Amino acid sequence: MSAHQPAFGRRTALLGLAAALTLPRARVAFAEAPGEARLAVVLLRGGLDGLFAVQPYGEADFRELRGGLALPEPGQEGGLLDLGGRFGLHPRLTQIHAMYLANEALPIHAVAGNWRSRSHFTAQDLLESGADHLMSSGWLNRALSTLPARPGAQPTGLSVGTDLPLMMRGPTRVGTYAPRGAGTPPPDLLARIAELNAADPVAGPAIAEGLQARGYAISTLGMDATARPQPGGAFRALAIAAGRLLAQPDGPRVAAFELNGWDTHSAQANRLNAPLFQLDEGLGALKEALGEHWRRTAVLVVTEFGRTVRVNGTGGTDHGTGGVAFVLGGAVAGGKVGGAWPGLAQGRLFENRDLAPTTDLRSLAKGLLRDHLGLPGQAVARAFPGSEAAAPMAGLLRA
Repeated sequence: MSAHQPAFGRRTALLGLAAALTLPRARVAFAEAPGEARLAVVLLRGGLDGLFAVQPYGEADFRELRGGLALPEPGQEGGLLDLGGRFGLHPRLTQIHAMYLANEALPIHAVAGNWRSRSHFTAQDLLESGADHLMSSGWLNRALSTLPARPGAQPTGLSVGTDLPLMMRGPTRVGTYAPRGAGTPPPDLLARIAELNAADPVAGPAIAEGLQARGYAISTLGMDATARPQPGGAFRALAIAAGRLLAQPDGPRVAAFELNGWDTHSAQANRLNAPLFQLDEGLGALKEALGEHWRRTAVLVVTEFGRTVRVNGTGGTDHGTGGVAFVLGGAVAGGKVGGAWPGLAQGRLFENRDLAPTTDLRSLAKGLLRDHLGLPGQAVARAFPGSEAAAPMAGLLRA
């Protein structure tokens, strides 16, 4: 369990969305939404170094500032994957690059939330709550809570897991699902949780219904639902399962993933290879599992903050401000690098240490809620209270 997540408890078991899968270092939760559009939000916990994932190799000061973290330019051995002549994608992100070439990937640089805290705990809580203060519910759950269930959709189910991301907690009903080998709770624990919550008018029926609905998840996922994931392939296995559920005619339409391992204070050049590869493989697997529904899908990949521009004495980077986000999917107007690039020249860094933020993370999320899921303004405002200054970003989707 992530150190930044609350301990398992009654509220953790109940508040989130329609099914959640739990694997080591990775989780996903689901929700319903009207229509055929699919939305996935991927939270990279720990603070991805955006300047390592999407390198501005055309910037005059880049190599001097980044030292050993600056990779060879596109076309050279071990070089970056070109993103149009100024930016390059880390070579482990081959599937994202293929999406970019198909106009299905939009990296957006210099992104930050509405906070300037460099604390993981504070930044992740604010990112997930969607406000300038900690809330007990998350922005994605609140956005969806105003919508009626789709006619004919499977009832929300709950198969108890260990945790749900804050962004998915709130009034919308939830369930969890844990594949074999991922800490599946024993039957006596499930029975005890059901017993403890039996008298609760909300929790009791939700748990009982969820336990009965367990067969739906397994029949949808096939043998992969009970198979133990391959070593190192947890996120990919999770993405395959999620894609199959999202592709069901009566399945969920919204998923929220978590992937840990991005806090790289030392030996970053080597330590990020595996997480970047896992992220890339998982996103490629999600696309494949969605099949024809990929063209109606948008994926938002975010992290709580970027990292320092300068490399520290142990070959890593420390907590920063501006970072990178990705908007991916068949519904996305990709094939370019978005955002307003602030530059790395003297005097351009935030507090003389970080990439200066120029795009509000809330604007990205609000743009997808409004233009992709088609949520009304009231629902978008409820998701991000007090965010009038962060207008929904237009132009994220294909016409």
